[in-house]
Amino acid sequence: MPHKTRLTVSDVDSDAVQAVLAMERYARAGTLDPALTALIRVRASQLNGCAFCLDMHSAEARAAGVEQRRLDILPAWREAPSFFTEREQAAFRLTESVTRIGEAGVPDAVWDAVAGLFDEHEIVRLLMAICAINVWNRIAISTHQALPARAEPGKKAPAA
Repeated sequence: MPHKTRLTVSDVDSDAVQAVLAMERYARAGTLDPALTALIRVRASQLNGCAFCLDMHSAEARAAGVEQRRLDILPAWREAPSFFTEREQAAFRLTESVTRIGEAGVPDAVWDAVAGLFDEHEIVRLLMAICAINVWNRIAISTHQALPARAEPGKKAPAA
Protein backbone atom coordinates (compact mmCIF):
# COMPACT_ATOMS: atom_id res chain seq x y z
CA MET A 1 0.00 0.00 0.00
CA PRO A 2 1.46 3.39 -0.97
CA HIS A 3 2.25 5.93 1.71
CA LYS A 4 0.04 8.97 2.10
CA THR A 5 1.83 12.12 0.93
CA ARG A 6 2.84 14.06 4.02
CA LEU A 7 3.43 17.41 2.41
CA THR A 8 3.82 18.91 -1.04
CA VAL A 9 6.76 21.28 -0.75
CA SER A 10 5.86 23.28 -3.86
CA ASP A 11 2.34 23.93 -2.50
CA VAL A 12 3.70 25.18 0.82
CA ASP A 13 6.61 27.28 -0.46
CA SER A 14 7.46 27.37 -4.15
CA ASP A 15 10.70 29.23 -3.34
CA ALA A 16 12.03 26.04 -1.75
CA VAL A 17 11.59 24.17 -5.02
CA GLN A 18 13.07 27.08 -6.99
CA ALA A 19 16.23 26.89 -4.90
CA VAL A 20 16.82 23.27 -5.89
CA LEU A 21 15.77 23.96 -9.48
CA ALA A 22 18.53 26.59 -9.64
CA MET A 23 21.04 23.81 -8.89
CA GLU A 24 19.42 21.69 -11.60
CA ARG A 25 19.57 24.48 -14.17
CA TYR A 26 23.24 25.05 -13.41
CA ALA A 27 24.08 21.35 -13.73
CA ARG A 28 22.16 21.03 -17.01
CA ALA A 29 23.66 24.18 -18.57
CA GLY A 30 27.10 22.66 -19.04
CA THR A 31 28.50 20.38 -21.69
CA LEU A 32 27.83 17.09 -19.92
CA ASP A 33 26.00 14.51 -21.98
CA PRO A 34 22.30 14.44 -20.96
CA ALA A 35 22.40 10.63 -20.98
CA LEU A 36 25.25 10.67 -18.46
CA THR A 37 23.48 13.10 -16.15
CA ALA A 38 20.29 11.01 -16.37
CA LEU A 39 22.27 7.88 -15.47
CA ILE A 40 23.80 9.71 -12.49
CA ARG A 41 20.33 10.70 -11.31
CA VAL A 42 19.08 7.14 -11.67
CA ARG A 43 22.09 5.69 -9.83
CA ALA A 44 21.79 8.08 -6.87
CA SER A 45 18.05 7.44 -6.71
CA GLN A 46 18.68 3.69 -6.66
CA LEU A 47 21.09 4.09 -3.76
CA ASN A 48 18.65 6.31 -1.87
CA GLY A 49 15.60 4.19 -2.68
CA CYS A 50 13.60 7.05 -4.19
CA ALA A 51 10.77 5.61 -6.29
CA PHE A 52 9.54 9.00 -7.49
CA CYS A 53 12.96 10.02 -8.83
CA LEU A 54 13.68 6.56 -10.27
CA ASP A 55 10.44 6.74 -12.23
CA MET A 56 11.19 10.25 -13.50
CA HIS A 57 14.86 9.85 -14.32
CA SER A 58 14.57 6.40 -15.88
CA ALA A 59 12.14 7.94 -18.37
CA GLU A 60 14.54 10.88 -18.78
CA ALA A 61 17.41 8.47 -19.48
CA ARG A 62 15.40 6.59 -22.11
CA ALA A 63 14.45 9.90 -23.75
CA ALA A 64 18.17 10.80 -23.83
CA GLY A 65 18.89 7.57 -25.72
CA VAL A 66 19.94 5.25 -22.90
CA GLU A 67 18.99 1.70 -23.81
CA GLN A 68 16.67 -0.09 -21.39
CA ARG A 69 19.20 -2.88 -20.95
CA ARG A 70 21.78 -0.42 -19.59
CA LEU A 71 19.18 0.94 -17.17
CA ASP A 72 18.31 -2.60 -16.10
CA ILE A 73 21.90 -3.46 -15.22
CA LEU A 74 22.87 -0.09 -13.76
CA PRO A 75 22.59 -1.30 -10.13
CA ALA A 76 25.27 -3.90 -10.98
CA TRP A 77 27.34 -1.77 -13.37
CA ARG A 78 30.61 -3.10 -11.93
CA GLU A 79 29.63 -6.59 -13.10
CA ALA A 80 29.13 -5.40 -16.68
CA PRO A 81 31.76 -2.73 -17.30
CA SER A 82 31.67 -3.18 -21.06
CA PHE A 83 28.16 -1.67 -21.07
CA PHE A 84 29.41 1.63 -19.66
CA THR A 85 32.12 4.00 -20.82
CA GLU A 86 35.14 4.83 -18.71
CA ARG A 87 33.68 8.30 -18.08
CA GLU A 88 30.34 6.83 -17.01
CA GLN A 89 32.05 4.41 -14.63
CA ALA A 90 34.11 7.23 -13.08
CA ALA A 91 30.94 9.32 -12.73
CA PHE A 92 29.12 6.38 -11.07
CA ARG A 93 31.94 5.99 -8.55
CA LEU A 94 31.76 9.70 -7.77
CA THR A 95 27.97 9.53 -7.53
CA GLU A 96 28.15 6.62 -5.12
CA SER A 97 30.84 8.28 -2.99
CA VAL A 98 29.04 11.62 -2.77
CA THR A 99 25.66 9.97 -2.15
CA ARG A 100 27.16 7.86 0.65
CA ILE A 101 29.60 10.55 1.76
CA GLY A 102 29.27 9.68 5.45
CA GLU A 103 30.73 6.22 4.89
CA ALA A 104 34.18 7.10 3.53
CA GLY A 105 34.05 10.55 1.98
CA VAL A 106 35.26 10.69 -1.59
CA PRO A 107 38.39 8.54 -1.82
CA ASP A 108 41.38 9.98 -3.67
CA ALA A 109 41.25 7.15 -6.21
CA VAL A 110 37.65 8.06 -7.09
CA TRP A 111 38.50 11.75 -7.37
CA ASP A 112 41.65 11.11 -9.40
CA ALA A 113 39.76 8.93 -11.88
CA VAL A 114 37.15 11.65 -12.41
CA ALA A 115 39.85 14.34 -12.67
CA GLY A 116 41.62 12.29 -15.33
CA LEU A 117 38.51 12.04 -17.51
CA PHE A 118 36.61 15.29 -16.94
CA ASP A 119 37.82 18.87 -16.94
CA GLU A 120 37.30 21.02 -13.84
CA HIS A 121 34.17 22.67 -15.21
CA GLU A 122 32.64 19.27 -15.94
CA ILE A 123 33.53 18.07 -12.44
CA VAL A 124 31.70 21.03 -10.93
CA ARG A 125 28.65 20.21 -13.09
CA LEU A 126 28.87 16.55 -12.03
CA LEU A 127 29.03 17.53 -8.37
CA MET A 128 26.07 19.88 -8.70
CA ALA A 129 24.02 17.23 -10.54
CA ILE A 130 24.84 14.64 -7.85
CA CYS A 131 24.06 17.07 -5.03
CA ALA A 132 20.80 18.18 -6.65
CA ILE A 133 19.46 14.64 -7.12
CA ASN A 134 20.36 13.83 -3.54
CA VAL A 135 18.35 16.86 -2.39
CA TRP A 136 15.39 15.82 -4.54
CA ASN A 137 15.63 12.23 -3.24
CA ARG A 138 15.58 13.42 0.35
CA ILE A 139 12.59 15.70 -0.25
CA ALA A 140 10.61 13.03 -2.11
CA ILE A 141 11.33 10.28 0.42
CA SER A 142 10.74 12.47 3.48
CA THR A 143 7.39 13.72 2.22
CA HIS A 144 6.27 10.39 0.68
CA GLN A 145 5.91 12.07 -2.70
CA ALA A 146 3.46 10.00 -4.73
CA LEU A 147 4.32 8.61 -8.13
CA PRO A 148 2.45 10.37 -10.93
CA ALA A 149 -0.15 8.47 -12.90
CA ARG A 150 1.08 7.02 -16.17
CA ALA A 151 -0.87 7.11 -19.36
CA GLU A 152 -1.75 3.92 -21.13
CA PRO A 153 0.08 3.57 -24.45
CA GLY A 154 -1.55 5.92 -26.93
CA LYS A 155 -3.42 7.92 -24.27
CA LYS A 156 -2.57 11.11 -22.43
CA ALA A 157 -1.69 10.98 -18.74
CA PRO A 158 -4.37 12.40 -16.46
CA ALA A 159 -3.73 15.90 -15.18
CA ALA A 160 -2.17 15.95 -11.71
